[in-house]
Amino acid sequence: MCGIFGIVRFGGRPVDLAALAGAVRTLRPRGPDDEGYLLADMRAGRTLACGGADTAAALRLPPLGSAADGAFDAALGFRRLSILDLSPAGHQPMSTPDGRYHIVFNGEIYNYVELREELEALGHRFRSRSDTEVLLAACTRWGTAVLGRLVGMFAFAVLDVARRMLLLARDPFGIKPLYYATRPDGFAFASEIKALLELPGIKRRVNPQRLYDYLRFGVTGHGADTLLAGVRRLPAAHWLRLDLDRPYEAVPVRYWAPRLDRRTDLSFEGAAERFRDLLMENLRLHLRSDVPVGVALSGGIDSSAIVTAMRRLQGPALDIHTFSYIADDPALTEEPWVDVVAAAAGARAHKVHPDPQSLVDDLDHLIHVQDEPFGSTSIYAQHRVFRLAHEAGIKVVLDGQGADELLGGYRFYLGARLASLLRRGCVGEAARLLNYARRLPGASALGTFFYTLVFLAPPSLRVPLMRLAGEDPVPRWLNAPWFAVRGVQSRAPLPYADARNLHEQLAWSLVEVGLPELLRYEDRNSMAFSIESRVPYLTPALADFVFSLPEDYLIGTDGTTKAVFRRAMRGLVPDVVLDRRDKIGFATTEHRWLADLRGWVDETLRTGAAEIPVLDARAAAEEWDALLQRRIRFDFRVWRWINLIRWARRFNVSFAD
Repeated sequence: MCGIFGIVRFGGRPVDLAALAGAVRTLRPRGPDDEGYLLADMRAGRTLACGGADTAAALRLPPLGSAADGAFDAALGFRRLSILDLSPAGHQPMSTPDGRYHIVFNGEIYNYVELREELEALGHRFRSRSDTEVLLAACTRWGTAVLGRLVGMFAFAVLDVARRMLLLARDPFGIKPLYYATRPDGFAFASEIKALLELPGIKRRVNPQRLYDYLRFGVTGHGADTLLAGVRRLPAAHWLRLDLDRPYEAVPVRYWAPRLDRRTDLSFEGAAERFRDLLMENLRLHLRSDVPVGVALSGGIDSSAIVTAMRRLQGPALDIHTFSYIADDPALTEEPWVDVVAAAAGARAHKVHPDPQSLVDDLDHLIHVQDEPFGSTSIYAQHRVFRLAHEAGIKVVLDGQGADELLGGYRFYLGARLASLLRRGCVGEAARLLNYARRLPGASALGTFFYTLVFLAPPSLRVPLMRLAGEDPVPRWLNAPWFAVRGVQSRAPLPYADARNLHEQLAWSLVEVGLPELLRYEDRNSMAFSIESRVPYLTPALADFVFSLPEDYLIGTDGTTKAVFRRAMRGLVPDVVLDRRDKIGFATTEHRWLADLRGWVDETLRTGAAEIPVLDARAAAEEWDALLQRRIRFDFRVWRWINLIRWARRFNVSFAD
C-alpha cells in the first residue's frame, strides 16, 4: 500500500523537481517506509533513479536534489508502506532489466504467488518477493489483458520510454484511488487530490454540478468528476493510455462490469455453500501479509464473518485484534455484538468512544485527509477506528465494506425488491414483503412503498415524487440562482432510474454511486495512519456469483436481507449476530452532537456565509434553528454546510467562474 505520483510535460518542457518533491511529500502518510523517484528524458529515452530523505541507504540512489532541472520531461514519484517483501528489493519506482518499462503501484495483488508461478513457467526470473515485480512482469507480457487476471486492489502507472506512453489502471471496484489533471503543457496523476494541488496551474475552482449533488444529497463519488473542476478521477474498472505524441486523445476504457446476464440453477443450500467457499478463498488470499493483520469490527454480519472466518482459516495460534467504534447512545451502540463476536473468535477487542468535542478538535485534520467533503460524522467514527489500530501497531486491517451493496443490506433495497416483484406481476409476494418490511427495525411500510414508487417511476416523475415526500430538490437554503446560471441539473443521483430489477440496482450502487464514496472514505482514513485496509468481499468472482443468484436468495419475501449470506455463515458466526434484523453501521448521535456544539456551529455558519456564495445564509440559519427545536426532521444538511465551509477554507477553493 503506497502513494503514487507522476507527471509528463508536453513538447519537451522540463519537470519542476521542487514541485515534484512537494507533491510526493503530501503522500508520506500513505508510505512512510520508503521514497523513490524516476526521472525520464522521453526524447532521448534516458532515465535516472533518485532517492529522498526516507530512501533506504542500501539502495545507494543519488538524491533528487542532485538532478539537473530542465533535463527531464517526465517523472514518477513513490511513497511505500511495506507489507509484502519488507526488504529494499520492493523499492519503487521499479523498472524492467532492459530499462524500458517503469511502474509505480499502490495496492496489493493477492494472487501474485500464482501469477509468479505462471510467469516463471514462461521463463521469467524474479529478483524480489514483491507483488510489484510480478505485476510489472505481467503487464509487460500481457498488456491490458492482465487486468482480468488480477485479484486485488490496485492503482498503478506504467511508463514505456521506448513507445513514449503512459498507462494508468484502477481495480474493478475502485478500492484504490487514482486522480489526474490535464493542463495545456502537461498531464499529472496522483493517489490523492492534494498532491496534484501542489503543481502550478491546477485550478481549485469548484465543480457546480458535483457541489449540488453533495449539498443536496451527500453524494461525492459519482463518475469521473470530483468537486474540483480541474481534477478528475479514473473510474473504477478502467484503464487509460496516454500517448505523449497525441496526449489529448486519451480516453478511459472500461475492462470489467458485473455480469447480470447469467442465473445459477443452484438450490438455496447449494448457493450458500458456494458463497461460503468463495468468501473463504477470498479471505485466504487477503490474509497474505508479512505484517500483522487486524479487523475493523462493527458487530454486524459482514465484519463478524471476517473475524470468525480468520479464526477458522488460521487456527488457534493466530493473535486476532479487532477495532470497534462504540456509540454513546444505547439505541445505536453495537457493543453487545462486538463482545459476542470477539469472545467467539478469541480475539482481543479494542474500542474507541468518540465525542463531539474530539470531532471539533480533529475536523480540520480529517478534512485535509479526505480531500473532498464527506456526508456525515460517521466518517469521523471510522477515522478513530483506524487511529486505534495504528496505536496498537497494526499495519493491515480487514473490513466488511461492499457486502451491503452486493447482497442488498440497506433498507432502501427493499423498495427495489418490491418494484422488481411488481414488474413481474408477483403482487401477492410483493404484498407479503411489504407487510414484513413494516416490522423491520429502521424500516416502515410507508418508507418502503415510497422507495418502490421511486424505483418504478420514470425519470420525469422523480422530482414530483420528491416534492410529494416533502423533499424539495432545490431547498430554500441553497442559493438557487447561483446554481441555475451555471446550468446545474436539480435531480437526485439516487436511485438508478433505469434499474429493471434488484440486481441492476445493486450493480449500480456497487460501481457508480454509493460504494465508490465509502471506499474513498476508508482509503483516506486508513492511509492517514499508514494502514492498509483490505475489503475481501470485493472481488469480481464473488460479485459475478452473487449477481447470478435469484433475487429471493438475496432478499427473501419475509424481508430477510442477505439471506444466502446468513445461511452460508450459519455455524461460523454466532446465531445472535446472524439473526439481527436491525441496521446500524457507523452511526453517530449526530443531532445531539451538533446540539452540544451549538456555539461552534453558529460561529462556523455565521463566518462561512460570506465565504460560500452557494448557501442562503438567512435560510440556513432558520433551518438550523428549526432542527434544534425539532420542528423539522433531522438529516445531514447542517453537517454538509459546515464541512463545505471548512473544506473550502482548507483548500482555498474558488466559487467564481
